[in-house]
Amino acid sequence: MAVVIRPMTITDFEAVRALWASCEGVGLNDADRPEALRSYLDRNSGMSFVAQQGDAIVGAVLCGHDGRRGYLNHLAVSPAHRHHGIARRLVDSCLAALQKAGIGKCHLFIFSSNQDGQNFWQKIGWELRDDLAVASRTLTPK
Repeated sequence: MAVVIRPMTITDFEAVRALWASCEGVGLNDADRPEALRSYLDRNSGMSFVAQQGDAIVGAVLCGHDGRRGYLNHLAVSPAHRHHGIARRLVDSCLAALQKAGIGKCHLFIFSSNQDGQNFWQKIGWELRDDLAVASRTLTPK
């Protein structure tokens, strides 16, 4: 059965969240609640994608931009569906959406311990950078 790449909608939330939770290298937190994802998808309409085979979601990726740079998050493909080009198709869909929006550069965050992920990104032409550090701060919504 063919795998179809299509834009992610909030109705995909439960299946996508389950996929992310089942894949190593995807860190989930409060920012991955249904309300937060709905807001993200609304703000970045048509930029995040799922890979669907029949009724099953077998891959997903979040994509958005801040007006200057694009960002990819939570790329995941179920282990049973890896090595068939699904992840690359998801990424290509995101990059095409960013280009259409006039965005010329894209970043992503990857855990330093995720060697398989790092290998994937390098294999498809992404440059791993060691000149940047990431700093984070948790805010309490008001």
